[in-house]
Amino acid sequence: MKNTGNIRRPARFVVLFGMVLALGACGLPRSGPNQQEILAGSVENGGSTNIVLVDDRIARAATLAEPLGFPRSFLNAGLAAVDRIRPDDLITVTVWENVDNGLLNSPASSSTTLSEIRVDQLGNIFVPYAGVIRASGRTPEELRIEITQRLERQTPDPQVEVRRKPGNGATVNVVGGVNNQGVYMLHAASRRLTAMLASAGGVSLDPAGTKIIVQRGGQSGAVWLRDLYANPENNITLRANDRIIVQKDERYFTVLGAASGQKRIDFVSRDPNVVEALSLIGGLDGRVADPRGIFIFRMEPAKIANAVLDTNEFTTPQRVAYVIDLTREESIFTAQKFRIRDRDTIYVTEAPFVSWSRVLESVAGTVNTLDNLATIAGAL
Repeated sequence: MKNTGNIRRPARFVVLFGMVLALGACGLPRSGPNQQEILAGSVENGGSTNIVLVDDRIARAATLAEPLGFPRSFLNAGLAAVDRIRPDDLITVTVWENVDNGLLNSPASSSTTLSEIRVDQLGNIFVPYAGVIRASGRTPEELRIEITQRLERQTPDPQVEVRRKPGNGATVNVVGGVNNQGVYMLHAASRRLTAMLASAGGVSLDPAGTKIIVQRGGQSGAVWLRDLYANPENNITLRANDRIIVQKDERYFTVLGAASGQKRIDFVSRDPNVVEALSLIGGLDGRVADPRGIFIFRMEPAKIANAVLDTNEFTTPQRVAYVIDLTREESIFTAQKFRIRDRDTIYVTEAPFVSWSRVLESVAGTVNTLDNLATIAGAL
């Protein structure tokens, strides 16, 4: 009887080992689906995801040009005549007369100053003895001539000076990532975009990921900060009531799975590639990552999906999972060509041995525990 028990116990442990192995393979913790499980969800296997192995052609076909730029009306706008008078501007008129008892001056002074006459919403001002005069749309020099002509009918050879102080009708609003947000007067020295940004204290954000937006009436346009300084055409002339918004790049991608870090990553360059994206989280986790199974999940527009899959059948966005195999000879070069886009998900699969290692560790621990329990039970 004693020998029979010793023979049966190893047999029971073999059966138990097999059961634990099967259960462990299904239920152990892991970072996500493995490569085979993802491939099982492909369109070819009845799933809804188009799985594509990336090569140079695919990298080119999957590139989506998302250029920023200003409308042609912004680019073609000439230099604004910023010295033109507008409603709400303040006008100061000084008049010198050559007679002791002039129209405006007093015996103690040969000149009279009419300070800060506000241009009304109709564009007019009132000057004593000259009457109501149209000011809006004129330069200070043109207004000076008009006032002089009206006054010289009543006083000999008047000398007139006109100065303009811009009002709210000749301002530009600068907000966002500048050192001094605010409302700035539009004048000759600040009528171009870069000059107005300098007036606002300069950009306070990282130039690599900063976007400059200009809103004018019902139109708007945007350029990257680096393109603003690299291309003189983008240094557009401003108009009264323009709004400038300096904004951090809001695009991001997410990294999951067997990478060195699982997180959401903000774009730090305009068009990062897969190599740059992985470097931002410290690369692959060499202990568990499968370099053959790097997936980029995204919803592709129909035009791009047709180009990638070499078809014309799609009219709606498609689910696409791009696969990069870093074990291939040309894989690094291919990964450098494949561009990451806004809200992509990069998923790194685990190497096959990782799951088995976990199972074996779990089984070994379980068998040791059962053996200890059996030893205790035998001793009782």
